[in-house]
Amino acid sequence: MCGDTMLRLDNIKIYEDLSEEELFNKIIKKYNINKQDIIDIQIVKKSIDARDKKNVHYTYSIDIEVQDESLYPNYKKIDKVPDPIINKLRNSNYRPIIIGAGPAGLFCALTLIDNGYKPIIIEQGSPVEERTNDVYEYKTTGKINKLSNVQFGEGGAGTFSDGKLTTGISSPYIKKVLSYFHKFGAPKEILYLNKPHIGTDNLINILKNIRKYIELHGGTYYFNTKLTNIEKNNNIMKVICNNQTFETDSLVLAIGHSARDTFKMLQSNNVEMARKNFSVGVRIEHKQSLINNSQYGTYTKLNLPPAEYKLAYHGENRSCYTFCMCPGGEVIASSSEEESIVTNG
Repeated sequence: MCGDTMLRLDNIKIYEDLSEEELFNKIIKKYNINKQDIIDIQIVKKSIDARDKKNVHYTYSIDIEVQDESLYPNYKKIDKVPDPIINKLRNSNYRPIIIGAGPAGLFCALTLIDNGYKPIIIEQGSPVEERTNDVYEYKTTGKINKLSNVQFGEGGAGTFSDGKLTTGISSPYIKKVLSYFHKFGAPKEILYLNKPHIGTDNLINILKNIRKYIELHGGTYYFNTKLTNIEKNNNIMKVICNNQTFETDSLVLAIGHSARDTFKMLQSNNVEMARKNFSVGVRIEHKQSLINNSQYGTYTKLNLPPAEYKLAYHGENRSCYTFCMCPGGEVIASSSEEESIVTNG
């Protein structure tokens, strides 16, 4: 009978562009599954196999929950993966404070909200609507707002960098992050695409929806509010900003890698910090048609997205690898300081 397992159909090759309904009907027929038995059916992975340029196709993995699994004894069974459970140990009258409304800060806030807490989010930049105007002004006039730009402001640096969702780790929280994005307006495809991305236009609306959700459940945003100092007295911290002071016993610094003045302030307060290795990169531009022909060939009639590639070299003391490719994108100025030049994809 139905329970905590599903049928997993792997390595399904599809040679045409199909809607989700057309795809499911084709698979049900191919694998001789009774439509009336199905409780739920979902795509768990979709990728492009272009190793043979004359045989380019999609490869799918599908999960199907059925009324009675015993009717399909020859199919692979997989366990349903429950959402990670967070043990709530905090018992305090102080509200937790998060510095920074980039990805780390926002997902920290969402996690707190979903576990019954009401965080305060402090962001030195502007809400995404105003930030969009600041980015446009910089792009057209060169006038920069040092606190609200491509790198700083609601959503963090990724808001104007296409919103690619890639990671080299394996974690149960990956599914949770993707489901959050889908819940707040990202296309369903991000849940199963091999290399998902959201797109800047979608991200702007998603950020608004996340903000509304957090505020609806008791969270509070303070935009254009810059952290300038932290004073600690026993277990209570006084969070000093440019126009306001807050007290808390739980402080999360989700400040990103570009908040150099904040790192200097932390160093002056003898906060212990550890250096991380970093990579030095160069920006390489190719014509998209060149990459498409190299990866897909010219034979396929499938409606494929702009192609990308990945290269890596590992030497004895150094490695070299491609990172943050933006297929079909453009190079934009991304400075957060005057008299400086930063580019992004």
